[in-house]
Amino acid sequence: MLDALDRKIVSALERDARISFAALADEVGLSKTPCWKRVKALEDAGIIRGYSTRVDPAKLGFGIEAFIQVSIDFELSEAFEAAVQAHPLIRRCHATTGEADYLLQIVTVDMMALDRMLRVELSRLPGVRRTITSMAMREIKGDISFANAVGHTQKTP
Repeated sequence: MLDALDRKIVSALERDARISFAALADEVGLSKTPCWKRVKALEDAGIIRGYSTRVDPAKLGFGIEAFIQVSIDFELSEAFEAAVQAHPLIRRCHATTGEADYLLQIVTVDMMALDRMLRVELSRLPGVRRTITSMAMREIKGDISFANAVGHTQKTP
């Protein structure tokens, strides 16, 4: 599990993955080399899986965000998952319990594009039997700090 120093490092990188090692080391109270070694160890352990840029979909013209519950024929789950991986408008896909087999998060430019995505593309993915769509009206919370979440779970009541 992460110690307090690792949580500080991960938290700082979650806020700004472009931070220099010198600035990161200063922020967490280490010198540059030990800080780099800790980051490398976190990467090697798979805790840090990579670095990316967060983009505002709306500013790129993707004004519609929807969540789609999908029920499929189980024997086609591998083909469905492969098709989902390849589709550029599906942001996230989770296998779920309950009435649906998967929950998809998608973006489209407008309602006509959403309609086309549902009727022409999503409905034709392997094994799809049924979909239920919910529209996102606005985002209340978009992300968490996993470093803070780990710290929260390690607190005793």
